[in-house]
Amino acid sequence: MSPAQNNKQHLLAISQALFVTFLWSTSWILIKMGLKADLPPVTFAGLRYTLAFLCLLPFVIGNKEHRQIVARLPRVEWIELIVLGVLYYTLAQGAQFVGLAKLPASTLTLLLNFSPVFIAFYSVFTKYEQTSLLQWGGILISLIGAFVYFLPLHLENSQIVGLIAAFIGVTSNSAASILGRKVNSHGRINPVIVTTISMGVGGILMLVLGIVVQGVGTITPQQWGIIGWLAVVNTALAFTLWNKSLQTLTAVESSIINSTMLPQITLLAWLFLGEAIDTKEVLGLALVLGGTLTVQLWRYLPISKKQTLAIGENK
Repeated sequence: MSPAQNNKQHLLAISQALFVTFLWSTSWILIKMGLKADLPPVTFAGLRYTLAFLCLLPFVIGNKEHRQIVARLPRVEWIELIVLGVLYYTLAQGAQFVGLAKLPASTLTLLLNFSPVFIAFYSVFTKYEQTSLLQWGGILISLIGAFVYFLPLHLENSQIVGLIAAFIGVTSNSAASILGRKVNSHGRINPVIVTTISMGVGGILMLVLGIVVQGVGTITPQQWGIIGWLAVVNTALAFTLWNKSLQTLTAVESSIINSTMLPQITLLAWLFLGEAIDTKEVLGLALVLGGTLTVQLWRYLPISKKQTLAIGENK
């Protein structure tokens, strides 16, 4: 392939990935609209991911190689996929829907951006990955950003519930990221299979829990439209496009593109939900975004820089 063709393919992958982050950002707006129409949060989330699982399932069943991989999966990997589904979908996504029912979209997305910070703390205690001085600087910047955004603190009772849900969401998402890296590092399971199985387990469990605890409520045709769009376009299609773009993009590029969701969600929430933010909150969001990007991107620095910056590496 010529350099011109490579550049064109790379630009297409970047555009495709940015489009996916836009779809994912609009999900937050659609979820808020559904919640304002009194859709039960956990049932709503369960319907979205169960329908998305049903959309992805034919790509596994209809592919002979995928069927053979699933048939040969050992018990340990089945357990990992089941746990991944519970962590990432039942807990993390379920908590996100509950959080959105209680908090502004920009507040929740700021809190969920702390996942890399939680993973860095996990690395300190388990030696899962080396934590550098630069990463600690990023963590400090993120914490300062959170203080700038939230202080002075004025919380209603419903917002406390939202913050608890956000904490459950960010810790579950962090744990799922660590486990997901482990599952994908084997290189034996196609990402479509990993997503389909984990989404099926987590989505169906979430749907059952939602129906038992919250009920179904009355779902209008418009609300079914929101659920269907979230499942088919913003989950199944977006996942397919994202994985295709990852075949061309570097890890640094995908991390940076994914981080654009924070300002996108904030802008969309202001335009469509009337969730305005002031200068102080914009500054807080910017600091959190800069800090979490620092934590995420450090691992992609050249090895020589890592050796220079790593804490205690030469001790």
